[in-house]
Amino acid sequence: MASRHEKIETNVSLMIVLTIIAISFGALVELVPLFFAKMTHEPVAGLKPLPALELEGRDIYIREGCNTCHSQMIRPLRAETERYGHYSVAGEFVYDHPFLWGSKRTGPDLARVGKRYSDDWHRAHLYNPRDVVPESNMPGFPWLFDEEINSDKTGAKMAALRAVGVPYTDEDIAGAKTAVDGKKEIDALVAYLQQLGTLLQSRR
Repeated sequence: MASRHEKIETNVSLMIVLTIIAISFGALVELVPLFFAKMTHEPVAGLKPLPALELEGRDIYIREGCNTCHSQMIRPLRAETERYGHYSVAGEFVYDHPFLWGSKRTGPDLARVGKRYSDDWHRAHLYNPRDVVPESNMPGFPWLFDEEINSDKTGAKMAALRAVGVPYTDEDIAGAKTAVDGKKEIDALVAYLQQLGTLLQSRR
């Protein structure tokens, strides 16, 4: 007489159904409590929506694929906090759409890179990384120094983000075009990098 395990293991349809049930139960146990935990949806103290220039910088960061090689998520492990700083917390990312946590680290994590280096260092690094880090395999981005930001869509981006819960004001949206007019793409990207992780700087 076949055992229960044998019946399940030899019946593909039953195996699929039971696997789906097991995964669904595990997901409910792990994820549902997070919907009701304040720490996962309340911003950390001092968190504000990105100003217009930094918001454009974030879009350039995504466009150029920086998030492909750099994560923005410091795990609560000693090896990571010793190197990068305070581990990442959910409240830092409540206004991020999309999240840029990542998992691959061809380059170092950037979650706490803000204010660690000067603007000039970032500019030199982005123009030719090997000028400041000789062993770097990161490509250069010299075109960022020539291209101006298209300011016509900045206000619309803010309005779209406000629709999904980011607390931009009418004044923020109205002043977005003026805030980025005449700025180069490199200005926006450096501004974005310089604010990353600056609200939680202590090591844990």
